Amino acid sequence: MPYAAITYKVKPGHEDEIADIFAAFRRVDSPVLYDEEGKESGRLLGTAVFIKDEFMVRVIHYEGDLADVARKMARHPGVHDLEGRLAPYLAEQRDTGTPEGFGEYFRNATMRCISQLSGS
Repeated sequence: MPYAAITYKVKPGHEDEIADIFAAFRRVDSPVLYDEEGKESGRLLGTAVFIKDEFMVRVIHYEGDLADVARKMARHPGVHDLEGRLAPYLAEQRDTGTPEGFGEYFRNATMRCISQLSGS
C-alpha cells in the first residue's frame, strides 16, 4: 500500500502554532476513496504530519490512486478550514480554495518517492 508525502514551506518559529492547528483537525467522515465516475477506488489508511524549522511534510498512507486522495481532500470542509488557519504561517501562499487549485497544489507539492518498504 503506497505512501505519499506532500511538502509545505512554512515560516520558521511557528511550530507550536502549526501543531495546534493540526491538533484541531476534523478527520474525514469516511476513509473510502472514489474515482472521477464516483466508483469506489480505494481507502485512506492514515496520515501523519512532520515539522522541522521551515519544512513540513504530510505523509499519506492509502490504497488506490493518489488523484482520488487529492479529490477527497479537496472536497473535505475540514481540509479547507485547516488550509485557512494555516495560511498565515506559510512561507509560500497557494490557491487551495477550489478543487482545481487544491489539486494543482497537491500535484506540485508531492515529493518523488524513491523507496517504499513494508513487511511481507
